[in-house]
Amino acid sequence: MEIQRLEGEYWWGGAIHDGVRMPYGANDVLHDLRDLLENSGAPFLISNRGRYIWHERPFEFEFRSGRIRIDCEEDIALHQGHFGSLPDAFHQAASRFFPAQRRTPDPLAITAPQYCTWMEMHYEPTQEKTVAYAREIVSRGFPPGVFIIDDNWMTDYGTWSFQQGRFPDPKKMMDELHEMGFKVMLWVCPYVSPDSLTGRKLDKLGYLVKDELGKMALRRWWNGCSAVLDYTHPEAWSWFKETLDELVVRYGVDGFKFDAGDPSEDAASDWVTSFRWRGTDIPNEDCAAYSRLGLHYSLSEYRASWKMGGAPLMQRLRDKPHAWGDEGIRALIPNSIAQGLVGFAFNCPDMVGGGWDGDLNGSSFDPELFVRYAQCAALFPMIQFSTAPWKVLDEEKLSYCLAAVRLRERMGATLRALANEAAERGTPMLRALEFVYPGKGYERVTDQFMLGNDILVAPVLEKGAIERMVVFPEGEWKEESGDMIVGPCECIVKAPLSRLPWYLRTTKSV
Repeated sequence: MEIQRLEGEYWWGGAIHDGVRMPYGANDVLHDLRDLLENSGAPFLISNRGRYIWHERPFEFEFRSGRIRIDCEEDIALHQGHFGSLPDAFHQAASRFFPAQRRTPDPLAITAPQYCTWMEMHYEPTQEKTVAYAREIVSRGFPPGVFIIDDNWMTDYGTWSFQQGRFPDPKKMMDELHEMGFKVMLWVCPYVSPDSLTGRKLDKLGYLVKDELGKMALRRWWNGCSAVLDYTHPEAWSWFKETLDELVVRYGVDGFKFDAGDPSEDAASDWVTSFRWRGTDIPNEDCAAYSRLGLHYSLSEYRASWKMGGAPLMQRLRDKPHAWGDEGIRALIPNSIAQGLVGFAFNCPDMVGGGWDGDLNGSSFDPELFVRYAQCAALFPMIQFSTAPWKVLDEEKLSYCLAAVRLRERMGATLRALANEAAERGTPMLRALEFVYPGKGYERVTDQFMLGNDILVAPVLEKGAIERMVVFPEGEWKEESGDMIVGPCECIVKAPLSRLPWYLRTTKSV
């Protein structure tokens, strides 16, 4: 199918990690949605002129020379919203194809920070280090929030029981964390060590993905080479859920960080061409089945998911380097705008402090970037730390980081209200200016955002910058100092390292 692009028309959707190139329309783009770029996505494209495309299967699309080409095995329909605007098309599409499920994640994940052990402990988390880290969070003046125990707490991949040498009394640890005010998530993944007792058992039961010969398939991933549980197999799916439920019942675990689960990066790889699932021939659908596990817990985080718009899942952006530029901090806002526009309202930027090995070593670590990253994330639907700020920042910069967290605490009621609105209508919490002010020429503003309809946030995203240009839509905008700016206008505002530029719209909400 070919579609003529309308004058001034721009599009969002598809693979979230490609948000840095959105909105589509100004430049040539080609993408196959069988590849989600190690992040989430949906078979959905939506434009500022109120048009949208939804299809149940992944499709290929191309923007070139004023035309949009859609390539798929089946016919695809082009839909038109009633009023020709981005919010109108979004709500019409959401009600038809990914309706809001009237649930939010646990409110603590929205109002308080999340703290992940990954950069603090890597593959060596222990009960002692976990409890000590939680105590240090509180003693440093940071609020208790969601505590994520990352990779290698378990006996083996696929054997989801605490490794007794590192966690001798998990129930006691959980009780201590809960008493401090934390809720606890455990890292899990779809992979199974093929030579483990669990791997051999699951293979005999037929619960693992098969290769073209009907044997246990092995997939290479960042931790080696593993078998993969087939989530499209109802009994395999139930086995995994029952395993997780046992952790909830026995230890009081509050939820899970569901890592991996990605469709292939390469449409010609064995994962696409040679591997076999019980219930589908599309790797994206295995990712979707994996994503549906999270609906059973009040805290469920996903980096990779498919067609889960409207769901009460915490959707995290793909891991990013601790870096300035489009691969790092500058990707946060456009990618999160894209998340919201495909129905992922409860979105989380990647972790403050980075998530890549080496991010905190030598010249690669930048304290200024750490502060700006925390400020940028402070008024996102969620914020997550991978590194303890007090371990890498001096007292002055630590105070700026803590100020960003306290700003979020003060916004707690607003964040909860927006989360409830998202649960009822699917409306993104973090919104593009074009979503709140459709047809005003703001479709290509991707370095600032709206939190709801009345809070304008314009983080500093350039190294060394102490001021930035801000686009103010119509209305009166009040900054923290009490000064007022009347829009519509564009003006340069002061933004020393101590300040996150944000503004409250004081006139009637649009």
